[in-house]
Amino acid sequence: MGRSYHSKKKQKTPDRFEIEIESLDQNGRGVGHREGKAVFVEGALPRERVIYERVRNKASFEDGWIVRLLREGPLRLKPRCPHFGLEPGCCGGCAMQHLDPAAQVAMKQRVLIDALWHIGKLRPELILPPIYGPYWGYRHRARLSVRDVAKKGGVLVGFHERSSSFVAQMHCCPILPRHVSEMIDPLRGLVESLKIRQRLPQIEVAVDGRGRTALVFRHLVPVEKDDLDKLLAFGREHGADIWLQPAGPDSAAPVDPALRDALRLTLPEFGVEIPFRPTDFTQVNHDLNRVMVSRAVRMLGLEPGMHAVDFFCGLGNFTLPLARRCARVTGLEGSDALVARARAGATANGLSDKTDFVARNLFTWSQKDWDELWERSSGIDRVLLDPPREGAQAVAQVLAAAERRPGRVVYVSCNPATLARDCAILMHQGGWRLAAAGIMNMFPHTGHVESIALLLPGPKPVQGEGEKKAEKEGASPAAC
Repeated sequence: MGRSYHSKKKQKTPDRFEIEIESLDQNGRGVGHREGKAVFVEGALPRERVIYERVRNKASFEDGWIVRLLREGPLRLKPRCPHFGLEPGCCGGCAMQHLDPAAQVAMKQRVLIDALWHIGKLRPELILPPIYGPYWGYRHRARLSVRDVAKKGGVLVGFHERSSSFVAQMHCCPILPRHVSEMIDPLRGLVESLKIRQRLPQIEVAVDGRGRTALVFRHLVPVEKDDLDKLLAFGREHGADIWLQPAGPDSAAPVDPALRDALRLTLPEFGVEIPFRPTDFTQVNHDLNRVMVSRAVRMLGLEPGMHAVDFFCGLGNFTLPLARRCARVTGLEGSDALVARARAGATANGLSDKTDFVARNLFTWSQKDWDELWERSSGIDRVLLDPPREGAQAVAQVLAAAERRPGRVVYVSCNPATLARDCAILMHQGGWRLAAAGIMNMFPHTGHVESIALLLPGPKPVQGEGEKKAEKEGASPAAC
């Protein structure tokens, strides 16, 4: 196979070397060794022999780009998307369409296990089977950039180019739902026809669990009637609700106010439908989200009389299903607006009498907060954590030190590094056990790793014992 690739940063006399690829790193780059240094080669896969162009040279490692494939490995596939690649101008939305999907999942599982060990000196008692979802058409939320570039023939609508702020010249996208992928070229034509085309930087797309679609047009100047009529006509033709966003995400609103809560996040196993807006945070992969919620609820081992607490609850993606399985759930979230929306969702699902939502900064959660919540709830049986990438360090520290502890904690994470840090705090400082952990392939063809872990309370270590053990093994919980 003689396909060539080129680095964006051209050198006058590029340094090129031949290397055998041994493994993959967490970003899907091939890893080999040359002259005692690790070499990370973008576009290369295990058991391949390649020629790479060096783009960064450090004392202990090198970064490079594949420029010639000398021997193709068994994991390489032909990318489905015509816009995928490493050449200048290729779309940067995916990183691993050339890698067998099963190998992508295995790589992500290894990323999780490595993070738990290297960051937290933790080994799960059980490695959970990975959760799979659809590989194509899974991305139900996306932010498409818009640029009017005369040198490229006019308006571009799509994701950014690989390692660039430029917008890729796209005509389709197989990770988007088919009807959205087929809308890309018509959207280009629509924007071309608008007076505000040079003041329209992005289009947010959201598709709900039933296929209803919303398009949010971010505009930097007021939308005149002629342009608005064209937007609405496009929506009617393509079956999409039209939203306008003149400022930040909170300013987004549908042209027809009756459609403000038309989108629904559906969780059929629990009889739950959660209204959401296209600029809200929701999981982009509806099918996998349903399986993830189901697994989390089962792992918590709920019984009818229990009280559960959902930290970082958002709109109630976990809170409302939990309320179907136990006596009461408290949802905690940092945003007053989200808490109000979560309450409305509970009411719409007939769960307002089983739920309680509280606005609270969870990054400053304290022992006092925990004790007050415990007293108000007459005890806490189960805890679910679903934090953003920053993790839940403050909550982990409180749970590690608390005298009164729940029977189980399930931690859903979008960042293996902060998951490992927080689990290390619970285990080394609080005596918790990491009973199980595994990954969920929420974002196929990317390096994003979504994971889930089960923690069970164990005997607390003698003061300083957990830290000494971790330090002996090479971890430092205080720094995690």
